[in-house]
Amino acid sequence: MQLKYSGMQRYRNLLFYVLTVAAAIAIIWWILTMGGQLQSQKNIKSIIESKPALGVPFTAILRHNIREPLAILLLQIFVILLAGSLMGFLFKKIRQPRVIGEMAAGILLGASFLGYYFPDVSAFVFPPQSLGNLNLLSQIGLVLFMFIVGLELDLSLLKGKTNAAVMISHTSIIVPFTLGVAAAYFTYEQFAPGGVQFISYALFIGISLSITAFPVLARIIQERNLSKTNLGVLAITCAAADDVTAWCILALVIAVVKAGSAWSALYTILLSVAYILLMLKVLRPLMEQYYKKSNGGKLTTPFIAVCMIILIASAYLTDAIGIHALFGAFVAGMIMPADMKFRVQLIEKIDSVALLLLLPLFFVSTGLKTEIALLNNATLWGVCIVIFIIAVIAKFGASAAAARFTGQTWSESLQLGALMNTRGLTELVVLNIGYDLGVISREIFTVLVIMALSTTLMTGPALNRIQRRFKSSAG
Repeated sequence: MQLKYSGMQRYRNLLFYVLTVAAAIAIIWWILTMGGQLQSQKNIKSIIESKPALGVPFTAILRHNIREPLAILLLQIFVILLAGSLMGFLFKKIRQPRVIGEMAAGILLGASFLGYYFPDVSAFVFPPQSLGNLNLLSQIGLVLFMFIVGLELDLSLLKGKTNAAVMISHTSIIVPFTLGVAAAYFTYEQFAPGGVQFISYALFIGISLSITAFPVLARIIQERNLSKTNLGVLAITCAAADDVTAWCILALVIAVVKAGSAWSALYTILLSVAYILLMLKVLRPLMEQYYKKSNGGKLTTPFIAVCMIILIASAYLTDAIGIHALFGAFVAGMIMPADMKFRVQLIEKIDSVALLLLLPLFFVSTGLKTEIALLNNATLWGVCIVIFIIAVIAKFGASAAAARFTGQTWSESLQLGALMNTRGLTELVVLNIGYDLGVISREIFTVLVIMALSTTLMTGPALNRIQRRFKSSAG
């Protein structure tokens, strides 16, 4: 009896389920039918324009979806990371830093190669209306990168080496800066953008030839196991002093360019001095105390959050003052607690996102502005060659001569000159600032990008040649 009852209950449950589903389907079908009649009474033109309607072919829906801003951005990131990884791998095979390969990938994806030989593909992957999003995301990557550069600077290296390091680094800035201003005099009339004051153009050309890429130089020294040698320590120290000095000069140049008048520039400079004093004299000691009291030598999530807040606030302040957000990010890195173990841990937290994901976007953003085809006559190529020669002689020659004058051997002096001639990514950052401010034209921008890549590429081969030359002499 019990079995019979349980069997009937099972059939009743099944019947109830079927009837419920059938009733729901019938009601939904009726509502959809009535809704279709409502639809025919409404003007749906605006809906069709903004969003594919029911009944549109799947291919049309697919075309609409892949042109959505998020889809385009994700496609761009995929293409950029793929090209950057491939070129980075290839450049590692020829004993060049990976970042140089990523820089080259940015140029290839820009107007010089992809846009020139495959314009339809370039227009599909990098449509003009999408470049604003790409540029903003790359700027976030640059802010994080400059924060890392500030963190990597060990200012304690300058203690006890001030005389030699500062003399070498400042000589390697003063000489190329002077020659850069001289080069600006001869190129201003023909190549400067219309309406740009000569002083703005000349100062930017000068600072463009004076830069040393501290991050790339540090990685070259690490890869060549020079970190513990006198040459490696001296090179890192000189690059640290060079970076601090060059970015301060750049901040001053930007203040002059943006201000437009002497009084406005003075106000900007005074605000910048007040900002630097606040960061160094007030916030830096507070960060040291907070780190010692709250962390006990450990990197905690709340402390990372405080570091990020300071980074963003500092970048915002310098951008508002008129000396660019990147300078604020650089200073924020410098004022972090001096414990290098902490700094290394913090760099590792940011490094993978900033350098592997966001920074390659900046290379492509630079590549899209770089069009080698613009150098379409002998005059422009002549300017390019002359700028390259001036850059090498001024930076390489001045650094080597100053190092020799301070008592270094010829081998160490020449190797130091080759290392200080490395411009790399930092140069591209400076050039983009000048281009975005409208101080340098697209032609001069392209010339200086070629100079930056060429001087960075020659670092490894130059070091090898110098080492072989003096090794054979010693033998």
